[in-house]
Amino acid sequence: MASEAFQLLLEEARKVHARYPVLHEFCPFPTDLEPLDTEPMHLPCADRVYAETDLECTELAGFRDAFIKAGPDAFWRETYKETNIGQDFLDRFACYGLISESGGWISKQMLGFFVYMPPGLYYPWHHHPAEELYFVIAGEGEFMRDGEAPMILREGDACFHKSNQPHALETHDMPIMAYVLWRNHFDVKPVLTEREVNP
Repeated sequence: MASEAFQLLLEEARKVHARYPVLHEFCPFPTDLEPLDTEPMHLPCADRVYAETDLECTELAGFRDAFIKAGPDAFWRETYKETNIGQDFLDRFACYGLISESGGWISKQMLGFFVYMPPGLYYPWHHHPAEELYFVIAGEGEFMRDGEAPMILREGDACFHKSNQPHALETHDMPIMAYVLWRNHFDVKPVLTEREVNP
């Protein structure tokens, strides 16, 4: 059974979905949640989340705090461990699932993850069949999508990625925390984009 902190995070996510049209228009909050018995897994990137002091936000402060508080009970992910992305990225890019195969619940309607990146980190071009929505909780980042102009997004802003559309993310002077949703094609993980990308 999910910890009290994970239960609180789920309720915060449910409230944010109801409050922000961009989220429930992308995917209504799941009605088919099944609890999972997931063992926590700590990674060095999680320590950066706990030590971060510059994740400024106002309306989403409760969501931010719930994400951090649930961290010790989370299975922190190493999505790109078997690639050549480099250990520096793995040590600084932090992600865990709330509604996913390694989260507290699973759903056939949506996957939901939390992502943190410290200042000065580049998340290279990558793609996946799932449609994706990044919703910024705190901080800011530069979002890049194949064929579209880059955008600087902050608290409450969102970026949609079409199926298999290459995209990238970079932080500059500020960290970023985001809530990431997937719909459709859950069975294929992200892969780094090898072809030339035209932002």
